[in-house]
Amino acid sequence: MSLLRVIGGEIFSAYRQGILSTQTRTLRIPSYLLAEEKSSSEAAAEEEQPDQAEQSNKKAESDPKDRTRVIPVETSIRYLLSEAYQQTYQGDPVWKQYRRNHKGIYAPLKTRKTCIRKGRISTGNPCPVCRDEYLVLDHRNLSLIKQFISDQTGEVLSYQITGLCQKRHLELLVAVERAKDCGMITFNVPFRHYDYLEYYPSLKQ
Repeated sequence: MSLLRVIGGEIFSAYRQGILSTQTRTLRIPSYLLAEEKSSSEAAAEEEQPDQAEQSNKKAESDPKDRTRVIPVETSIRYLLSEAYQQTYQGDPVWKQYRRNHKGIYAPLKTRKTCIRKGRISTGNPCPVCRDEYLVLDHRNLSLIKQFISDQTGEVLSYQITGLCQKRHLELLVAVERAKDCGMITFNVPFRHYDYLEYYPSLKQ
């Protein structure tokens, strides 16, 4: 029995020393495997970026008050010739069915400064141009500009009639002047009467 105890004690002491002497092993990953993991992660990030851009565009399209998207003039010209425009406005000017919201009986002398702030519509009743993002005021968009010009006088209609905000009305004035300079809009030049007797005194006799 004493021999077995001695052998058992030696085995137990050897096993205990082996446990205490073991060291933690660190996992070493080769450099080429790390490079492959980085390249795969970068490719996944690049794939996610266009998805995020598409999602932001979808959110902008789904949000009716978002005005951060820039609409080209060519798109606006095609929109004015489309069936959607005809069904929306029924052949009337874009400002015909618009009604301003104001306090009291009488409307204020001036319209609001702008309807769009920080890329979003900041009012519940935007002006006729701000409420439709496909209406772009440009000197090339003649079918839209001519809706704001009086047929009798040839002058630009007042914002009190059209209901445009001050910012859009200023853009309209600039677009009309550019169209006149380019010869796209015909307008009457006032006729001047000259007294030629002041220039030719011999005609007085």
